[in-house]
Amino acid sequence: MTNFSVFDIIGPIMIGPSSSHTAGAARLAKIASIIAGDGIQKVKFLLHGSFAKTYKGHGTDRALVAGILKMEPWDERLRVSFDIAKKNNIDIEFIESDLGDVHPNTVKFIITKKDGTVIEVMGSSVGGGNIVVTNIEGREVDFRGDYPTVIIEQKDTPGMISKITSLMYEENINIAFMRVYRNSKGSKATMTFETDSIISDEIVNKINAVEGIENVKVINPVMEGEE
Repeated sequence: MTNFSVFDIIGPIMIGPSSSHTAGAARLAKIASIIAGDGIQKVKFLLHGSFAKTYKGHGTDRALVAGILKMEPWDERLRVSFDIAKKNNIDIEFIESDLGDVHPNTVKFIITKKDGTVIEVMGSSVGGGNIVVTNIEGREVDFRGDYPTVIIEQKDTPGMISKITSLMYEENINIAFMRVYRNSKGSKATMTFETDSIISDEIVNKINAVEGIENVKVINPVMEGEE
């Protein structure tokens, strides 16, 4: 049986003419912004396929910038996101690119922070406001942001999965989907957990305290009308 989200049935609440090119773009960019963390100074948007051809006419550019500013697709300020980014001293650049055999509505974010750190995130807007994140820092991933999502970077050592799943169990957090990605044995690995419950700061602190954990990011979905 196919699972459908509310976006599949009634479409997203949004500002703009296209769910794929505005709502999906804003959601995707917000996730990239959360992954990058605070202190964003510059963002290069590498636009592929349909995104590259129509990003100005469909408002994709403004939606992407709005997402980087952590706005939701229904935020009225989306229309003036360029101005807000400029006031926050965030440089933006759009580059039409060929990202290979990927969905036509794909963007790669190259995010430079004030401390010189560069973070790369890639994902696609797949229709109806739905998205999929496919790559973080060169590691393939696969999550959609519909569930509360924990992204964990850790040393690839035995027992790490057990430690985190046990912690989730102790906190009464049900794991809906879990995936583990790594480039090579014994190197850095990435785990993603999509859960049925919002992930609190307290739980994040407990995950961070586990030996071998290097970084934890949380994406808690926001519904229209919530802060």
